[in-house]
Parts: sequence; C-alpha cells; structure tokens
Amino acid sequence: MNGTRRLHDAGQSIWLDNITRGLLGSGGLRRYIDELSVTGLTSNPTIFDHAIRSGRDYDAGIREKLAVGLAGERLFFELALEDLTQAADLFRPIHEATNRIDGWVSLELSPTLAYDTKGSVAAAKELHARARRQNLFIKIPGTRESGPAIEEAIFAGVPVNVTLLFSREQYLAAADAYMRGLERRVAAGLNAHVPSVASLFVSRWDVAVTDRAPLTLRGRLGIAMAKRTYRAYRDLLASDRWLRLLNRGARSQRLLWASTGTKDPTVSDVLYVVSLAAPHTVNTMPEKTLLALADHGEIAAMLPHDGGDAEEVLGGFRQAGIDIDKLAATLQADGAAAFVKSWEDLLACIGEKAETLLRAG
Repeated sequence: MNGTRRLHDAGQSIWLDNITRGLLGSGGLRRYIDELSVTGLTSNPTIFDHAIRSGRDYDAGIREKLAVGLAGERLFFELALEDLTQAADLFRPIHEATNRIDGWVSLELSPTLAYDTKGSVAAAKELHARARRQNLFIKIPGTRESGPAIEEAIFAGVPVNVTLLFSREQYLAAADAYMRGLERRVAAGLNAHVPSVASLFVSRWDVAVTDRAPLTLRGRLGIAMAKRTYRAYRDLLASDRWLRLLNRGARSQRLLWASTGTKDPTVSDVLYVVSLAAPHTVNTMPEKTLLALADHGEIAAMLPHDGGDAEEVLGGFRQAGIDIDKLAATLQADGAAAFVKSWEDLLACIGEKAETLLRAG
C-alpha cells in the first residue's frame, strides 16, 4: 500500500494543487484519482499562467473565445471553467458517495474584488451558477476585509474555500464568518448545509524565517502553527455553537493544509504531509509532493488534538527574536499582494498569447 492510500485511509483527503488541460486530456488526473487516492483539487492564477505560457494546450480555446469577442478576465474565466467543470465531473462520484464532503474543485475570485463585498458576492454567485456543478468551491481570501464577503457568500448558498490563512487567529475569524453565514440561513429558514474549507498555508512560514531560525528549529515553524490551529479547530468542532448548527443540518468547515510542498532541500520532501496527517482535514499538495508521498511517504501518528508540542516550539522561535503575530500579518499581506501580482501576470500572459495567435492568423 502506497503512502497516499495510507493517508486516505487514515481519514485525510488528498487534493492535488494543480490543474492543466494537458493533465485532463492525458488521463493523468483520472489516474491520480484511481491509483493515488486523490479526491479533489485546487487551482490558482499562477497554475493557469504557467500552463498557458508553457505550451499550446490552450491555444485552440483562446482562438475560439477571441472569435466571439472575449478577452482578459472574461476569456480567462471561460477557460478556467472549462477545465474545472471537467475535473468536477471526474470527482462527482466521490462527491456523491461522501454526501458532499469530498470531491471538490476550487476557482479563485479576481483579487481586484478583495475590498468589494458586494462585488465579491455577486462574482461568486455568478461563477458558481455558470459552472453548474455542486462540487465547485469559490476561493475567497481570509483577510479581515473579506470577512463580510465570506459571510454573505455562505448566506447566499455559495460553497467557499477560504484561502490565505496563516494563523490560529486568522482561521478563527474565517470560521466565525462561516458560522455567521450559516446562522443567518437557519434564522431565515434556509438549509444550513453549505460546505466550506479553511485553507491554512504552511511552508511559507519556514521560508520566511530561513535565515533567522536556529538550526534545531529548521522546518518546524509552519508545522507548529498548523498544530496550534488544529487544536483551535478541534475545540471549535466540540463547541456548543457548532453543535447547534450541526443539529440544524450544517456540516463542519474542514481545515485544509495548503502550501505543503517542501521548499528547503535539506528537509524531507514530504515533511508537511506526514507531519500533518489528521482525520477530517484536507491536504492539497503539488504534483511533485503527491508522487513523492506515493513513492516513499510513511504515515505514522495522527496530529494530537491538543496541539502537541506546538507552544513549546513556538516559544523557541520567540526566544530567537521572531515575532509570530507580526509575521502572520506580514505573510497574509504579502500573500494578498502576490495574488494580485499573479492575477496581473496571468492577464498579461493571456493578452500576449492572444496577440501571438491573432498574428498567426
């Protein structure tokens, strides 16, 4: 039994942090589902940018959309929805068998809407409706400014992947927005089953302190922050507030580990996977990490409910002069800025590709 199967059997969902037209057309995603226990996927503008820029898989689709007057964002979302609806159909049997818990794909909103609650909710509703797939999450960043958009989208019945979370406090704020949306649905006599995941980014913590962390703590900050957040997650699932929502038909907002590809060549290439195994959570991982897990990943103990050694490890980083709270805010702000940069790069890539195709006739 390979590492992916062991992790799946332990109760954690394995999602692929990648989608390309080539992966779909070659049957690669179908094989990952059948052979490596992949039960969902996530996407982002950088993934699409690389896929469009590095090959010709999207050329025909871009030509078709240019011919009917599409360009920029409108053209991109048409391409993305074509890919993601095809992937959603592959995951549909899993989605149905798990009663909508698993089998999800994710599409990110334009980051230009980050401070526009009404615009974000309108776009989320439109994209989800256009997809015509139950198992499509709309990704909304978990920044303070986006909290109202998360709440409103959930109230409107749109499944949300809350992304760009780095700390326990950021996670709890996102979970609160989710529950407020559900509580409003209950008060309005609506069905409270509107799924969501909360995506905590892990490896970026260790990248940020590479030059400042003691060697004895190398590769441990992201995991410690995840453990601290996991304790908060377990406590929330056992809270009276959440149990009341469960009694009205809601389902828990699963915690998702994101950014789990190892960046440091001196540590294990599956460090953030084997260290964060836990039932009723998700790990979305790059293709390289997925294959490494299948090849040599060893799944041992599950995450302790109480966070284990998280506070002790975090204390070591504080002693080294690292302000964890300040760094959490910086990582989220930098991540939001990077989302905007990725979006701009993607639209520029589509524009360049369109010009090239038009010149070619």
